[in-house]
Amino acid sequence: MLATLARVATLRRTGLLSGPGSRRELWTGRPQSDTDNMKPLEGVKILDLTRVLAGPFATMNLGDLGAEVIKVERPGAGDDTRTWGPPFVGTESTYFLSVNRNKKSIAVNIKDPNGVKIIKELAAICDVFVENYVPGKLSALGLGYADIDRIAPHVVYCSITGYGQTGPLCQRAGYDAVASAVSGLMHITGPEDGDPVRPGVAMTDLATGLYACGAIMAGLIQRYKTGKGLFIDCNLLSSQVACLTQVAANYLIARKEAKRWGTAHGSIVPYQAFKTKDGYLVVGAGNNLQFATLCKIMNVPELIDDCKYKTNHLRVQNRKELIRILSARFEEAMTSEWLHRFEGSGIPYGPINNMKNVFAEPQVLHNGLVMEMKHPTVGKISVPASQPRRNEKDAWMEKGCQRES
Repeated sequence: MLATLARVATLRRTGLLSGPGSRRELWTGRPQSDTDNMKPLEGVKILDLTRVLAGPFATMNLGDLGAEVIKVERPGAGDDTRTWGPPFVGTESTYFLSVNRNKKSIAVNIKDPNGVKIIKELAAICDVFVENYVPGKLSALGLGYADIDRIAPHVVYCSITGYGQTGPLCQRAGYDAVASAVSGLMHITGPEDGDPVRPGVAMTDLATGLYACGAIMAGLIQRYKTGKGLFIDCNLLSSQVACLTQVAANYLIARKEAKRWGTAHGSIVPYQAFKTKDGYLVVGAGNNLQFATLCKIMNVPELIDDCKYKTNHLRVQNRKELIRILSARFEEAMTSEWLHRFEGSGIPYGPINNMKNVFAEPQVLHNGLVMEMKHPTVGKISVPASQPRRNEKDAWMEKGCQRES
């Protein structure tokens, strides 16, 4: 606890944290008039009490946009993901490193009254408070929205939970795989005649993090207009149900139950992965012109005017026969040959890449999606970069990493 108090005092002395009543700005070490390289959220301070993925992903994206993120962790153990491995780099898990750059870390025991006092002191001089505890947990400790609002009415308070603040499931812990099951995502993911499958990355967590990130930025704009903070409720279940889009609409409007399609699409044919001689290729034809072009490239022009395939509706009805014909043709050549044939055709297509091929992909490299950073304990590392760009040359993110206390 004394170390934490010393850490807070150090942050104050360096100007990174301002005292109550002072201007809530981030000291940048340069004149404020120099806006050429200013990031969108520069000057915004975020107190981050989140762990694992959804919350840290949200705050990392805010940090990439220039916000100062102060990550609060448990003394000793820290964020659970620090131990999620292998692989590890030194003592750090690569999982933890993937979502915790551009943050400053302090260890605070929030179950101790002195720890609660420190969090409140930090909240008073921050703009945003983000947490992902089970509803009521922080309120019992004196750190709920009502508690923070009393001492810092300007704060945008974002609570990320599994199922929401109220309701029959609200006290359940939020885990991505469970939320993806309850929300229906797992029901529609996997082979057509096989078992439900968990997506390869935690898409429910990541979608919730992105929703939270956008809501926080909207909250800051509202505060700019009103001068008042607000409470934001983000949860895994609601985020994933919202992301069901047309699958949910098919049921809500037409009462059509969803099913698994593997890599295929329920409403567009062909649009799926095809096996080649040496790998897999995803190809789609979203309209009749694209289908005609596809048939010419694959040297099956007779399919263009076949009465069973003249429209997408007919192609969906006769899916099995058409896919059987196309699949046989795709297996006659190597992936590279098909890529060469489709180049410049206007047809949507691409190989199924493993990680090695992803990060050797010319467009991935051109887009600057690999970021090198110097970590204070493990040295130089590479991580996937954030997507937003101001222009072709510049990225909003800074090449920094989690700094340990």
